[in-house]
Amino acid sequence: MLDQPEDIHALFNGAPQTTEFKKLRKRIVRQTREAIDQYGMIEPGTKWLVCLSGGKDSYTLLAVLHELQWRGLLPVELLACNLDQGQPGFPATVLPEFLEKMGVKHRIEYQDTYSIVMDKIPAGRTFCALCSRLRRGNLYRIAREEGCSAVVLGHHRDDILETFFMNLFHGGRLATMPPKLLNEEGDLFVYRPLAHVAEVDCEKFSASMKYPIIPCDLCGSQDGLQRQQVKAILDGWERNSPGRRQVMFRALTNARPSHLLDNKLFDFAGLTRDADNSN
Repeated sequence: MLDQPEDIHALFNGAPQTTEFKKLRKRIVRQTREAIDQYGMIEPGTKWLVCLSGGKDSYTLLAVLHELQWRGLLPVELLACNLDQGQPGFPATVLPEFLEKMGVKHRIEYQDTYSIVMDKIPAGRTFCALCSRLRRGNLYRIAREEGCSAVVLGHHRDDILETFFMNLFHGGRLATMPPKLLNEEGDLFVYRPLAHVAEVDCEKFSASMKYPIIPCDLCGSQDGLQRQQVKAILDGWERNSPGRRQVMFRALTNARPSHLLDNKLFDFAGLTRDADNSN
C-alpha cells in the first residue's frame, strides 16, 4: 500500500509509518476483503449504508471499506450513516464534522429512541435489546429511502463469538451473528465485513489513527450484562491459551450436522447400516 496523500483515501491521512501499524492495516484490509469475497457481499453498482456509531469498530469499518473502494476492489457506492438516538450528552457535532473533513458521503439522522427505551424498560432492567431493535428499524428505513441494497455493520470476530456463547448459555441454541443476512422483508442485506477481524485489531487501528471515539456508555449501559460476562470468560480462556478465540471462531466455519443432535439438520432416523457387511 502506498502512503502518499494522492495514493490513499483521506481517512488514512496521517497513518503511522511504523512497521507494526503497516502490518496491522494490511491484516485488517486483507481479512475484510476475504470476508466480503467469501460470503458473496458484492453486487456491483449497488449502494451500501455503512453504519457509524463513533466507536472503534465502526471507524475501522468505514476506513477499510473506503480503502477497498479507493483501490477499485469494492465496486459499490458507500453512504455513511449515524443514527443519533437522543442519549443525553451525545456529542452531536463530532461525526458530522469528521465526515465532512474526510470527504465522506454521509447522512445524520436524529430519532429519539432513548426516551422510548427509558419509558418502556423498568428501572434496573437492561435495555440494550429494545434499543437495538429500534435502531435497526430506523436503519432499514433509511437504507430504503437512500436506495441502498445493504445495511453494513461493524461487528467483528469477537462480537460473533460472544453472541454464539450468549445463545449457547442463555438461549439454548447454536446460533450467532451471520456475516450475511437477508432481512425478514427480503429487500435488504445485512453485512458484517469485519467478521474475520479481531476486536483488539480494531482497537489498535482506531487508536493509532486518532479517530474521535464516542464511547458507548452515554445511555448508562449497565455493568454485568450477559455479553460482558461472556466476554470476561473468553478473555480468561485467551489469557490461559493464546489463540483460543481464533480456534473457536474457526469451529463456527466447520459445523458437522451429523455430529450434533438436531434432527432438522441431519436425518438420524433415516440412517441405515449395510446389512451385507454385518456379522
